[in-house]
Amino acid sequence: MVTHRAALGFAALLIAGLAAPQFGIYPTFLMKCWCFALFACAFNLLIGYAGLLSFGHAAFFGAAGYIAGHAIKVWGWSPECGLLAATAFAAALGWLFGSLAIRRAGIYFAMITLALAQMTYFAWIQLKFTGGEDGLQGVPRGEMFGMIDLTDNMNLYYVVFAIFLAGFFLIYRTVHSPFGQVLKSIRENEPRALSLGYDVARYKLLAFVLSAALSGLAGATKTLVFQLASLTDAHWHTSGEVVLMTLLGGLGTVFGPVVGAFVVIGLQNQLADKVGSWVQVIMGAIFVACVLAFRRGIVGELMALMHRIGLRRV
Repeated sequence: MVTHRAALGFAALLIAGLAAPQFGIYPTFLMKCWCFALFACAFNLLIGYAGLLSFGHAAFFGAAGYIAGHAIKVWGWSPECGLLAATAFAAALGWLFGSLAIRRAGIYFAMITLALAQMTYFAWIQLKFTGGEDGLQGVPRGEMFGMIDLTDNMNLYYVVFAIFLAGFFLIYRTVHSPFGQVLKSIRENEPRALSLGYDVARYKLLAFVLSAALSGLAGATKTLVFQLASLTDAHWHTSGEVVLMTLLGGLGTVFGPVVGAFVVIGLQNQLADKVGSWVQVIMGAIFVACVLAFRRGIVGELMALMHRIGLRRV
């Protein structure tokens, strides 16, 4: 069930997404933001609700990009088939990673995911179809369902926004379903969840696979937008960026990762030409300030402020 506050948030998100290109904001920038927003929301499903910190989520983001690019460019598949194939591959890779990683918890879980992600990263360097350090270039956009011309930037923008909305709503329904409530109970007190008879390992694995699949969908969509699948998307730096987006926006909040993704991508876009490589230093400083000063993140702090104001009125 969608609460009144959530309905207002969805309405604001829908209006902002539909209207943003009309206010002169570059569509390609917006599409990149929506792709990373979906990526951050998928990551938040795992860490914010299941309590599992993965340092290897770039593996799914980057792998799906390569699969989608190869399927569309070399095999001649339609964009929707390429996206579905990439999402399925990311889900399968997530099942493989998850089956190994959930055997451990805490920092050991995080290190296993990082090690597995680095293994796939070096695999992409060696495999010929990926183009190595040059990446898989010139991926054609084609036509979605044979009738939506994706070479038109505005058409592609609304398709990307629709993909984000579908993934975002799926995450929202998952979080507020009985499955999501079990995930929260595992995060808060795993031994108690075990004592109540829940198969904790199975729930963790399902959450991991769903998070990986949606991360793959985000990566595949990004490849379609930029017509390029590169090693950058599979590098551990990308895993670090999605952690920053989630923490900055608000860990364990529904809309927080979206806000965090727009803030991080926006700062990178504005600062890249002005400070060059120093942008990484600035992003690191923002991360430290977020952890020390407002651990709830932007959305989390705003929700806490609204709660305090409401209590005072009562």
